[in-house]
Amino acid sequence: MMKTMTVRPATKAVLSAGLLAFALSGCGGSDGSDGDDGTDGIIGVDIDSASTLQATFTDATITDGSVNVTFSLKNGNGVAVLGLTKDHDLRFGVAQLTPVIETVVDTEIDRGYQWQSYINVLKQPTTSNIPDDESNITPSEQYQAEVEVASACETCFVDNEDGTYSYTFQTNVSQITEPLTITYNQDNTQRITLELKQPLVTANAHYDFQPSTGLTEDIASRDVVSIDACYTCHQPDSLELHGGRRINLENCASCHTATSGDPETGNSVDFTYMIHAIHKGQDRVTYTAAGEEAAPYKVIGYGGGLHDYGNVMYPQKPAADCSACHIEGIDAPQDAELYTANLSDTACIACHTESASEHHVGLSTQCSSCHIEDGYARSAKEAHGDVMTAYNETQTMNVVFSDTSVTADGAFTTKVQFTDASANVIAAEFIDTSSRVVMAWDSNIDYPAYNDASYSKRRLRLSEGVANADNSWTLVWNNVTLPSDYVGKTFELWSAVSACYNNGGYGRPEVQLTSCDTDDVRTVEIKSSAYQFVMAADAVDSTQTAAERRNIIDTTTCQGCHNQEVYHYDNGVNCQTCHTPDKTLRSDETYPGGKKSTSFAFKAHSAEGHYLSVAGVESGTVLKTDCKTCHTSDGFTLGRSEDRVWRYGDTETGADIWVSSDTGACLSCHQKYMTESTVSHIESNGGIVDGMSEEDVRTRSAEICSTCHTPTRLTESHGF
Repeated sequence: MMKTMTVRPATKAVLSAGLLAFALSGCGGSDGSDGDDGTDGIIGVDIDSASTLQATFTDATITDGSVNVTFSLKNGNGVAVLGLTKDHDLRFGVAQLTPVIETVVDTEIDRGYQWQSYINVLKQPTTSNIPDDESNITPSEQYQAEVEVASACETCFVDNEDGTYSYTFQTNVSQITEPLTITYNQDNTQRITLELKQPLVTANAHYDFQPSTGLTEDIASRDVVSIDACYTCHQPDSLELHGGRRINLENCASCHTATSGDPETGNSVDFTYMIHAIHKGQDRVTYTAAGEEAAPYKVIGYGGGLHDYGNVMYPQKPAADCSACHIEGIDAPQDAELYTANLSDTACIACHTESASEHHVGLSTQCSSCHIEDGYARSAKEAHGDVMTAYNETQTMNVVFSDTSVTADGAFTTKVQFTDASANVIAAEFIDTSSRVVMAWDSNIDYPAYNDASYSKRRLRLSEGVANADNSWTLVWNNVTLPSDYVGKTFELWSAVSACYNNGGYGRPEVQLTSCDTDDVRTVEIKSSAYQFVMAADAVDSTQTAAERRNIIDTTTCQGCHNQEVYHYDNGVNCQTCHTPDKTLRSDETYPGGKKSTSFAFKAHSAEGHYLSVAGVESGTVLKTDCKTCHTSDGFTLGRSEDRVWRYGDTETGADIWVSSDTGACLSCHQKYMTESTVSHIESNGGIVDGMSEEDVRTRSAEICSTCHTPTRLTESHGF
C-alpha cells in the first residue's frame, strides 16, 4: 500500500532547495568558495532589563585638565550590560586628595589629606524649605560639592557597543576658579566617581589614580572606614541616599567635603563631621553661660525635608568605643589608624560641639592645640581609651559560682566570687555590692512563670548576702519557692555584678580598679557567661548536662550593634531571663489600650529602631529591620512551645488577656494592626487571642499555624 505524506508550503521550499543543490552537485557544478567569517556578536543584556549592575572603571587620564575615563558595565553574573546612553540617570564626579595646611593666628597647622571636589556651587537657602520656628539652625549661603550629569553634554559620552563606555568630563580641572579655586596638581591622588540610577537597581564606582605616573596603588589615600562596619547596624538599602543613587562610601566622601554645607541650616555636611554628628544623636549637647543645652544636628536635605538627627538613639554603648566603626587590624581599611592622628578637630566638634563642657565655653575650637599626646589635655585616643579600659578589662574577668545547693529549708543558695584575667580573686572592695545575681530554672524553656517567681524575687544584691573572708559572698534566695519537681531541671545563675573604676582625666591618672567607697567611681558590669547546670536534690548534679535553650536569636548580632551596653544589667543579652512571656504589663498611653506587653519578644520587636511598621522604622533612626538580623535560621519555626502562654493588654481597654503560643509570637509585632478578619483567621486555626487565664488558654488552644506558616513562607512574607 502506498504511503502518502502531506508537505506544508514551507517544507516544500526547503525540499526544493535541497533537490536543486543535489542536482547541481550531481552535474559537477560548484557551490563557490567559503566567505569570510563574520564578527562574533556581543553576548550581553540590555541595561533596561538588567536586574543587577556592576560598574568598574578601567582607565582614567587627565590631559591639559581634560578628564577622560573608560568603564565597563556587567550584571551580577559577569555578563556585559549593553545600551547605556547619556540620557540614563548617569552622573560623574571628580575630586582631588589635597594636603591641607590651615593658618590659625599666624600658626600653620597640618590637617592632613582632605578630599576636595572640583565641581562646586554656591547655594542660597531655599526659604520655603525651612520650617517655621525651627531651632538650632542658622540659614546661610553655603558651598556644595556636586557631580555632573552626563545628559548635559551631547558629545561627552561614547558607547563602545561591547559593554564598555567612555566619558569626557565637561569640567576642566585645570581651570577651576569659581565658586572655589581648586588648583589641579598632577602629583596628587585624583578620584573619579560614577553614579548610575535605574528604576530597580543602582551602580556606583570610583577610581583613584595619580595622573603624573598613572599609578593606582602606593599613592596618597584616605581610606579610613569600611562600609561593612556600617552594615553591622544598617541595612544596605537604608544607606541608599540622595534618592537612592549614592551607595558607596567613597562616592560620599569625595562629595561631602570640608567646604560643603547645608544652606537651610548652616550646618557642615563634611563627611567626617556629618557622620559623627548624626550618630551622637539625642546625646549631642553644648554648653553656654546658662548651662547645658541640646544641640541636635539637623540638615534639610534631599527633597527639602527636615532631617532632625536629635531623634537618633545611637545603639552603640559605650559611645566612646571608636572601634564600632573604626576597624583596625586584619582586613582594615588602608588608612584605618588615621582617626588617631590628631590632625583634624572636625570629628571632635561634631560629637562634642564647640563647647564640649562647661570648661570650654568661650575657648577656641582648635581641640588639637591642647588635646594631643603629651599635651596639656588628653588626646582623643587617650580620652576614649580611658573610658574603654574598664570595659575591655571586665571582658577578661570571670564570675565563679561554687557550693550551689538547696538548704534544709528548701532555699536555693550559692557562693560567688570574681576573678581577673590571671584567675586571681578580685578583692571585695572593688566589687559593687549593690549589683545583683539572678537565679532561674527552666532556662532551656521560658524560665519560671512570673507569678511563681518574679524576677524581682529571683535577683539578689550581693549586699543581701553574707560577705566571706575569701572575697566571696554567700547568697540565699529565701523569698523564692522552688517548684516541687526542681530535681532534674536546668538552672541558671547569671551575674549582673559590676566592678568599680576611676574615671581618668586631666593629669592622666591610670584607669584601674578602685575601691567602691571612693567618690566619683564608675561601675562596669563584669562580662561572664551564665552558669547553667542541672540540680539534684540538694546539690548540682555533675553527671547531667544542662539542656540548651531553643536556638532562636543570635545574640552576637545584638551585641554587634549594641556593643557592651544593651540596656541594663549589661552582661550579654540575657533579657529573656526576666522578661518572660507572662510578665506583668506596663502602662503606656501611646499604645492601644494603654498597656504594653513586657515580654522580651514584644520589647525587642517594638523597641525604637527595631520596629518595622507599615510606614517603616518609626524611631527616626535608620536601622536594620530584616528579621534575619537577629534571628537564626531556626528562629522562625512555629509549634515548638505548645505550653507557652503570653500576657497581652487588650487593645481597647488595656485589661490583661492571655494568648496562645504561636499567636503571641506573631502579636509581638502585629497586635496593633489586628482586624476582625485577623482574629477570625487565628481562632479558626486553633489560636487564642482573648484568654481569661493561662489555664484557659492551655485548655482551649489547638494551634495549627505551623501547617501553613512554615519558616520559608514566613521569611518570604516578611520580604526576605
